Amino acid sequence: MHPEEHVEFKKRSAEKEKEKQTPKRMLKQTTLDSTARPYSRDSEKARGGTRRVLEFIVMSDLPFNIVENPAFQRLLTYFDPRYRLPGHTYCGETGLSELHRDVRSRVESLLMESSSSISLTTDIWSSDVSPMSLLSLTAQWIDPNFKLRAAVLHAQEFRESHSAAALVTKYENMLQTWQIPRERVHVVLRDNAANMAKAMREGGLPTLPCMAHTLQLAIHDGLLAQRMITDILATGRRIIGHFKRSPQAYCAFHDVQQQLGQNVKKFQQDVTTRWNSSFYMLQSLLEQKRALAAYGAEHEVPASFSANQWGLIEHIITILEPFEELTRAISSSTASAADVIPSVLALKRFLSRDAPSDRGVMTAKAELLRAVTRRFDGIEDEPLYSLATLLDPRYKDRCYSAELKAHTREQLLELLDAQSVADEVQRPEASNADEPAEKKARLGSLSSMLGEIMQEERPQKATTAMSQLNLYLSEPVILQDADPLAYWRANQDRFSALTTAARAYLSAPCTSVDSERLFSTASNILDAQRSRLSARKVEMLLFVRKNLPLMLEKA
Repeated sequence: MHPEEHVEFKKRSAEKEKEKQTPKRMLKQTTLDSTARPYSRDSEKARGGTRRVLEFIVMSDLPFNIVENPAFQRLLTYFDPRYRLPGHTYCGETGLSELHRDVRSRVESLLMESSSSISLTTDIWSSDVSPMSLLSLTAQWIDPNFKLRAAVLHAQEFRESHSAAALVTKYENMLQTWQIPRERVHVVLRDNAANMAKAMREGGLPTLPCMAHTLQLAIHDGLLAQRMITDILATGRRIIGHFKRSPQAYCAFHDVQQQLGQNVKKFQQDVTTRWNSSFYMLQSLLEQKRALAAYGAEHEVPASFSANQWGLIEHIITILEPFEELTRAISSSTASAADVIPSVLALKRFLSRDAPSDRGVMTAKAELLRAVTRRFDGIEDEPLYSLATLLDPRYKDRCYSAELKAHTREQLLELLDAQSVADEVQRPEASNADEPAEKKARLGSLSSMLGEIMQEERPQKATTAMSQLNLYLSEPVILQDADPLAYWRANQDRFSALTTAARAYLSAPCTSVDSERLFSTASNILDAQRSRLSARKVEMLLFVRKNLPLMLEKA
């Protein structure tokens, strides 16, 4: 009888039915708006949000005043209107200190969980935007599950003279801070500077030079210091400098590249402290040979290569390619001291063989071979290298002569014997302490005599180590791209006498790249816009930035 009222009644009934079917959780979300009551600063939700904001800021190398950026505030409000960002002072002081404390606790627990030896790297860095120098100390070790662990321990301000005595004091304080005894330090990787080497000797720390630095010195002595090479490099720098200084010239060169159907690329500028940057510079010039010739036909160029020099560039690149390949390999986070002897052996073999590409550079190649031999002289006699190579299932004893094989094998057996004796000394003390007094053998009794007889069978432990070593060496090596730690993880029960030594010697890197990467991050933190950061704040930021992934993997 009332059609309009009936339609309105059905409409209201449908809306009520829809509200009944809507989940309560969705209703709560629709009522949430920017006027909602904010979380309490001490609430779990607010503290969790602040912690994640701090993690984002530190991992992204951002300044703390980003929390006052209106766009950043709007972003977080969009996801949760009830969360309020704290000020930059709180983030940079209280928040960072709490985060640093938690990350440090995580690193300490990881170091305590593993009783294996620790390998360290160290370096000194000076800022370009602030009168600040930092001394680094990074740690690397293999945990009981044969997983490689790495952490930054320090990036301390180093205001004193960079003398060996000052360095020794610094390293002693650093190790005491982390309660790392000297006996647990397997090796310290450092550069070839005389003060660093002297500090390690005076501090009684086992040490090795960085392989990348030694390779740099060998290439400079054997190749880059030769007159014909220096002339080519100087000409290349002049050509690239012409385009760097003139955007108009670069645009014209790009047009030539496009006309020739080449990819538009910029030249690589070399850096005197990195030999591979000179390699990349010559490579980029050779790639643009046709484009340079076409550009030079219509425009002025301050220098150019002769046909003979272009041929020399090709030969130089061919000679340096294995060195570049090796540099990339040893700069990997998984590279170890076991790679040094096999890599140097391969380089010597490459440089000693004649090849068609040697025409015009035979003298340079011979000088390079002499420089590599001189710079890496005696590495086979260094146990930190030789034992690491022997314990790496990719190499074993395949890189040694018969005499060196026997010598290295004896060194390892002596090491295993010493470990076996130390274990035997500790084991009876621990077991006797737990035995009831009435069960302990009385001095002069028959039981004590039997105990002495059983102790005389100790050489059986060495025999076990010898048999395991023989079996290990008799098996074929694994593939070059295989993971040696995965091998030991799978075979640690089978070669139980070798695992402790493998865990120690394979923990050592072959370069101090970890410290250099740390300082690359430091230059991002201490930049021109944040040049007034204190050394304490820089160290805290570096520590959290590098070690926070250890916390996140736990979560």
